[in-house]
Amino acid sequence: MEAGIGLPSTIPGVDPQAIMEWARRAEARGLAALGVIDRLVYPNYDPLIALAAAAAVTSRIKLVTAILIMPYRATAVMAKQIASVDRLSGGRVMLGVGLGGRAEDYEAAGAATAGRGRREGQQLEEIRRIWAGEKRGHAGDIGPEPSQKGGPVILVGGASDAAIQRAAKHADGWIAGGGGLEAFKAGSAKVKAAWQEAGRASPPKFAALAYFGLGQEAIDATASFLRHYYAIAGPYAEKLVESALTSPEAIKQALTAYEQAGCQQLLLFTGSTNPDQVDRLAEAVAA
Repeated sequence: MEAGIGLPSTIPGVDPQAIMEWARRAEARGLAALGVIDRLVYPNYDPLIALAAAAAVTSRIKLVTAILIMPYRATAVMAKQIASVDRLSGGRVMLGVGLGGRAEDYEAAGAATAGRGRREGQQLEEIRRIWAGEKRGHAGDIGPEPSQKGGPVILVGGASDAAIQRAAKHADGWIAGGGGLEAFKAGSAKVKAAWQEAGRASPPKFAALAYFGLGQEAIDATASFLRHYYAIAGPYAEKLVESALTSPEAIKQALTAYEQAGCQQLLLFTGSTNPDQVDRLAEAVAA
């Protein structure tokens, strides 16, 4: 089981230097990955640019989009950006993708929500072709070639049957949202069945998100962030607040339970911008 931490790049008002310190400290403390989440109509940093900044101050830690919303982005531009971060980081990118749940993000980007699942499947096929060096014009391919042969590992997010079928057809695995262990178990079972039905030779890779806060300041900050970020989701936001891991023991138990359920990477996000959360999480993981 790999334990990672979310960058605070989605938290409104975060100091850019805090993001850099967060990344440095996470690597120094032995955490396996840095994660980012994605919205357009929100005062957050762009997830790929945030990962590029983190890549510049680290050398080992994995860089994970959890998730990147694909269908409102231009496919070729996005493919180039992802390949660039992978190349610049020495092959540390893991690409989690999904549809998002907010119509305003699509409206602001000038993209339609209708047919977005179908578009995501088409985009995944096109990205693979671009990374493989498909020629696009007189100058040749789009480039740069990703450091990872064939491009970064791709995990599709989403609990719907259609999302799981896209994962089985186009991706290397599945990434669960912050809905908790039981939701992960239910979704991963469906993914395994879809993988078998699709005749996939290699087993699916699994990752998931959870939320945490260690210490009263971080607990309060995480609750406030979740209520704000997921306000559109109504009662679901309060369920996320209630499910946040607020002690080292709860974090350790969650890591064990997710690992036993077949999860290979758990990314833990907090609403605090204090880098001491990196140290506290690392200590909990190592205990």
